[in-house]
Amino acid sequence: MAIGYISHHDCQLHDMGHHHPEQPARLSAINDRLIASGLEMILHQFDSVPVTRAQLEAVHDLAYIDSIYAAAPSEGLVWIDGDTAMNPHTLRAAELAAGAVALGVDLVMQGRVRQVFCAVRTPGHHPERHRAMGFCLFNNVAVGAYQALLQHDLERVAIVDFDVHHGNGTEDIFSGDSRVLFCSTFQHPFYPGTGAGETTANIVNCPLPAMTEGADFKAAIRAHWLPALEAFSPQLLMVSAGFDGHIEDDMADMRLREPDYEWITLEICDLADRHADGRIVSTLEGGYNLSQLARSVAVHI
Repeated sequence: MAIGYISHHDCQLHDMGHHHPEQPARLSAINDRLIASGLEMILHQFDSVPVTRAQLEAVHDLAYIDSIYAAAPSEGLVWIDGDTAMNPHTLRAAELAAGAVALGVDLVMQGRVRQVFCAVRTPGHHPERHRAMGFCLFNNVAVGAYQALLQHDLERVAIVDFDVHHGNGTEDIFSGDSRVLFCSTFQHPFYPGTGAGETTANIVNCPLPAMTEGADFKAAIRAHWLPALEAFSPQLLMVSAGFDGHIEDDMADMRLREPDYEWITLEICDLADRHADGRIVSTLEGGYNLSQLARSVAVHI
């Protein structure tokens, strides 16, 4: 069964300035690589649809949602925090990014595709229930997980996050919710400075030191993620796919390469095949060196 690919042109209209690393060219680079590799021809492509208010309210506080809509500018840039800004197109991009993951869940649960990759921005694993941060406005993967729980009546959803930054927002939203297992690897100490302390039983954090290479990345996942995921037996695997741990990405200090992303993707696929009828919904998070981002996404797909 084919892999779905969800994106939307309007996600490229969100622009925080030409010096900002989270730039529209990220999606262009991915698209160009998929065309050059021939992958674009075998993907089932879908345009994203905007997230609904009800879907956002399952994830974020009402006052927070209202504040984001109220902050959306008609011109120029409005800074939500020190590194997260909105231009006149950002709100729609954020709606489409979150809506893509919910649509991806619908597609795999309806059997229209087996797996989905969402090539969208704004990214989404840093926003907590009540605040934006880290280039993100809405928690996209959380929107998708709640879509699976509330609209498709799943009982066990696993979210795995291999971005170089801790998925603090996803942990904040699902901490203590036994229906969701959240597993995260990340550089530590590093932004946002979370993930190394005690947490609830449904959270599996693997902080890794700077300069971690593929062998130690794999060893941490084998020791911590895989046993927890096996015991949880998820009915759906969701992925916060961040590629900023690549050795060529100067936003961080990890030393992963494309074969490491291939390896973790194959492990996720194996788990999904055994527990979730192969169902995977993956969404783009970090990755700021355009060449390595495009290559890594292609390997992941």
